[in-house]
Amino acid sequence: MNDKWTLITPELFFRALAETLTMLGWGLALGSILGVIIGTTLAVTRPGGIVENRWVYAVLGAVVNVIRALPFIVLLVAILPFTRLIAGTSIGVWAAIVPLTVMISPYIGRLVENSLLEVPRGVIEAARAMGATPWQIFWRFLLPEARGSLILAVTIATVGLIDASAMAGTVGAGGIGDVAISYGYQRYDGFAMLLTCATLIALVMIIQFAGNTLARRFRKR
Repeated sequence: MNDKWTLITPELFFRALAETLTMLGWGLALGSILGVIIGTTLAVTRPGGIVENRWVYAVLGAVVNVIRALPFIVLLVAILPFTRLIAGTSIGVWAAIVPLTVMISPYIGRLVENSLLEVPRGVIEAARAMGATPWQIFWRFLLPEARGSLILAVTIATVGLIDASAMAGTVGAGGIGDVAISYGYQRYDGFAMLLTCATLIALVMIIQFAGNTLARRFRKR
């Protein structure tokens, strides 16, 4: 038996934190790019949208709903062949980024769609009356009006991504979640469990505070 009061070392903790931040950063960056594309497409092609296309809206909406309906742990296992194809492995930080991106993209897409739909209809009508093209309506009217809401949407998605990255640690992805399971749960290390929980809570609070602050500033503008 180990006579130490905890098995966690500073090197182990900071390596796990770096792995979590790597998963979070890459997953959020790739997921945001795809999510903005998905959300914008849904918002502009929906019935009554600025470039209405019912087929595109129906098909894309169905794909988004299917992915969002799957729990992350199920999605992670279900797309293992795709993960191996992209990352070359199904274990580790870089392998976890693939399912994290697949999971968060539709989620951000729906949030982006809702943010764009919050823009008053009168703004779009005024833009059309001035002869703006669909691209100009989106870039010069919809996007500036929805900036504050979009920032909050990305903030919510980031918090969800932290949860998913911790869950990915249960299947060998590394990070804070892996430390919580391998040391806090399987080795009955109470300090390890407390430390990992406190770290995840701190990350969520910092991100939520930063998102709220940015959104408030852009809404004032």
